[in-house]
Amino acid sequence: MSTSNAKVAVIGLGNIGSIVATNLVKGHRAVIVADRNIEKAHELAQRLGSLAQPMDIPAAIKEAGIVVVAVWFDAIKELLKTYATGLQGKIIVDPSNPIAPDGKGGFKKTIGEKESAGEILSTLLPKNAKLAKALGTLGAGSLQNAAFHTPEQVVLFYATDDESINTVIETLIRDNGFEPVRVGGLDQSIRIEVFGDLHEFGALGKTVTKAEVEKTLLVS
Repeated sequence: MSTSNAKVAVIGLGNIGSIVATNLVKGHRAVIVADRNIEKAHELAQRLGSLAQPMDIPAAIKEAGIVVVAVWFDAIKELLKTYATGLQGKIIVDPSNPIAPDGKGGFKKTIGEKESAGEILSTLLPKNAKLAKALGTLGAGSLQNAAFHTPEQVVLFYATDDESINTVIETLIRDNGFEPVRVGGLDQSIRIEVFGDLHEFGALGKTVTKAEVEKTLLVS
């Protein structure tokens, strides 16, 4: 899949998934919405209008060239296994953050301190599938409220090993109302996951514009 306007499916319509789908429609990009609860998909599509098409998960995967898996990290691992055949050759976008409540009102990582969801998932990909870590560097509130910001758009960082999909991912991010900035390969995923130095809920602590990124040399 090389075209930047490939069909997009968002699987999982919780906070992040429903906001990504909503942003895409605002950006005039058609989107397939899918959830294990098909009623959720129908309700969101009805709310978003003609650019949103509800499907069950297998149909959404079959129809789309880009699959945004907006579910919990552990659920993504299961999804990659369950739908391995259908996901062959697809571009898979992982916005997940491997975290869980810590019992003290905050969150903790559910994987090793130096591990990243992006790197772990890269070892579980179906045949010829390509992975991008993207759409997860902001909390749900900023992902919703900072989209299509003017005069300068807010940055969403992403990481890919396969540079052939950079344009596809950058178009997807722009259609979400943000400015894409690549941080490198998937070995940089930890930087753009929760607690990472380029995550809103990490050292960065806020939304930034591309000019601010370049000024502070946050990425090389």
